[in-house]
Amino acid sequence: MSELTLPEVELNIYSKNNPVEVKVVENYVVTKESSPNIVRHITFDISGTDLVDRVRVGQSLGVLPPGVDVKGKPHKLRLYSISSPTSGENGQKHLVSTTVKRTIEELENKLYLGVASNYLSDLNPGDIVKVTGPSGRRFLLPENAQDFNYIFFATGTGIAPFRGMILELFEEQGFSNDCVLVFGCPYRTDLLYTDFLEEMDEKHPNFHFIKSISREGRRKDGSKHYVQTKLIDDKELLTPILAKENTLIYICGMKGMETGIYKELLKQGLSGYLDIRKELPEDVDEIPTEDLKRYVKASARTFEEVY
Repeated sequence: MSELTLPEVELNIYSKNNPVEVKVVENYVVTKESSPNIVRHITFDISGTDLVDRVRVGQSLGVLPPGVDVKGKPHKLRLYSISSPTSGENGQKHLVSTTVKRTIEELENKLYLGVASNYLSDLNPGDIVKVTGPSGRRFLLPENAQDFNYIFFATGTGIAPFRGMILELFEEQGFSNDCVLVFGCPYRTDLLYTDFLEEMDEKHPNFHFIKSISREGRRKDGSKHYVQTKLIDDKELLTPILAKENTLIYICGMKGMETGIYKELLKQGLSGYLDIRKELPEDVDEIPTEDLKRYVKASARTFEEVY
């Protein structure tokens, strides 16, 4: 396998105690169809700040919502993944974007609105936001990104860094290796950036967009579709790519999704993507979920960002 070298990055140029103000330049919904879940693509202009040329795809920016909580304390910092390539949104270094889902939940018979997500979603072009960062040093493309194949697993807004990574890989005409995005969501109305991803799938023979919709239809055995089940259902495509020594796996989204993926990798004898810290039963189905979580971790070929 080609030597895997991650780029050196500068962290926390701006901190919670020393944030920087940036301007919103666009804010639009990224679901193709009407959906009960509101997800928006928001782009910031970082011109005149020290963030220019220092933010990489795979990193995050922190957002400081104005105001105080019920205890009178300033609202907590929230991190949002960069969804633009390192070259910037539309190739403009001074523009960086993120993907935000409005949090609207009912807790104990009361409506709860996520502070940061609703603050960001309400913003209009021209509004000013206080941000920190960048943060994150491992969930990055390698320096020699063109030397590898990629399988990206995403759920929900976990697709954000992969939008940027896909743009980054394919903006260089020489990328000839394989890149697969497996995106999981409950309903087809929850698919994000669909037009862009379907266009990429059609335009590039080496890019594959796999949708995994869990609450519409069933697999042949009656079970639901999840991102890990695509390792079985799309085995014809994925197995040859996973068998290559220069393939990397990236996982981003809902906490717990990694366990299902790791379990299926073990079943298929693909332990090279895993760091196994304890001898486990040969029959993978006999491994307790808690042991999987505790003793099976990402190896150097697997990158994980779950929340």
